[in-house]
Amino acid sequence: MVRSHTLGSRMVTTLIYLAMLLAAFLSLAPLVNTIAISFSSGTAAASGAVNFVPVDFSWYAYSKIMQDTAFWRAFGVSLARVVVGGGLSLVLTILMAFPLSRSAEQFPARNMYMWAMIFALLFNGGMIPTYMVIYKLGLINSFWSLVIPGAVNIWNVILMMNFFKGIPSALEEAAVMDGASPLQILLKIFLPISIPSLATITLFTVVGYWNDFFSGLLYINDQTKVPLQTYLQALTLQAQNLTLLSKEEIMELQKVSSLSLNSAKILVSMIPILLIYPLMQRFLVKGLVLGAVKE
Repeated sequence: MVRSHTLGSRMVTTLIYLAMLLAAFLSLAPLVNTIAISFSSGTAAASGAVNFVPVDFSWYAYSKIMQDTAFWRAFGVSLARVVVGGGLSLVLTILMAFPLSRSAEQFPARNMYMWAMIFALLFNGGMIPTYMVIYKLGLINSFWSLVIPGAVNIWNVILMMNFFKGIPSALEEAAVMDGASPLQILLKIFLPISIPSLATITLFTVVGYWNDFFSGLLYINDQTKVPLQTYLQALTLQAQNLTLLSKEEIMELQKVSSLSLNSAKILVSMIPILLIYPLMQRFLVKGLVLGAVKE
């Protein structure tokens, strides 16, 4: 009986490992295929001859993206967007979450703001009304049109608010007895012990700003002000619309297929996130768990 039970446990363990290996393969296969296509020649990529190993190895898709100064300009716009937008979003999220984490006795208008926030979370204003607001504020073709619309994420506010609620009230009571003001309590007590949640919402915000290309298409008319994702999207459209290009440009684009260009675009856009994510990974799960429940 004991031997049979041990054999059964080993079989179950083996099946679990096989299932995990299959899941890992299914997850990584598209990425490996994308890498192989990006390093393949345009002819091989367009003909569908590339699977998981590059065919007719070529750097041309990357050189086509990297050689243009417009690429680095767009990269700088995206970098500034992440830094400014991420910092602004973090500050606004903290300043909104802290008072909402107080009780109704401490903050009488809390419930009114909570209902307004939940309503905004459930019902989005829509693309056209948002565009009209940005237009009326005079932000069209402005860097701030890439930052302000996403500056306050309600989900991040709720995450941060619940984390603040989970902080023992004894810490705040002791600080109040020592004469600390609400701002001092926030800066000297709440924020130092909120690193996991701060890192989590920072990661969400950075990824959101970096990957967004639609805002650039919608709000920016000057090609020198577009973010990186919008610029890379325009490269693909330019490669497909050959009628607008000169003869020399057409000959250059024939060296790389749109599939190779798209693959290179995806990989280039992933690099900053792949560099940032390992630094914040250890805070991610802890921040989500602690911010999802309250005391």
